Amino acid sequence: QTHKLYALRYWGCELLCLLNIVLQLWMMDSFFNGEFFSYGTRVLGYSEVPQEERYDPMIYIFPRITKCTFHKFGASGSIQTHDSLCILPLNIVNEKTYIFLWFWYIILAIVLSLLVIYRLVIIFVPSVRPRLLHARSRTLAMETAVLVSRRTDIGDWWLLYMLARNMDPLIYRELISELSKRMGEKPGARA
Repeated sequence: QTHKLYALRYWGCELLCLLNIVLQLWMMDSFFNGEFFSYGTRVLGYSEVPQEERYDPMIYIFPRITKCTFHKFGASGSIQTHDSLCILPLNIVNEKTYIFLWFWYIILAIVLSLLVIYRLVIIFVPSVRPRLLHARSRTLAMETAVLVSRRTDIGDWWLLYMLARNMDPLIYRELISELSKRMGEKPGARA
């Protein structure tokens, strides 16, 4: 029995994380009428502009002061309109929160994109797999890592790789050597 389904589910979850971040970026951008994607870059560029030419993108999206119109009933029962200036102190907090979210989403999207590319390399370039096993346990001979990688399918290889991440390198070397013996190959572990 192989562990291909386990590996596919694991990689599927990583892909879902990337799709989640992209969807959140898109939803946030539609919530702000197309202003969110460029929000962080405009805020960073804001500090480089001379004082007299500055146009603060944070104030545009989250105004601190705005005109408010109140409708009240007058003494005769008619509706009277009163214009006043409203201060929105919560928008000061909102602009800081959303600039943090912008950077957080962008960093997560970049890291997860690189992770998905890395996983695709593992899946489609089998010659990388023995090197990754060897990198997890330097005491494991490269020849043994190559033999085990060739004899296992991608799911079984993934399980061995995950075990290497969570085991002591010496114990892992013994495990792979024993597995190599059971597969009919000579173990080539270094001391």
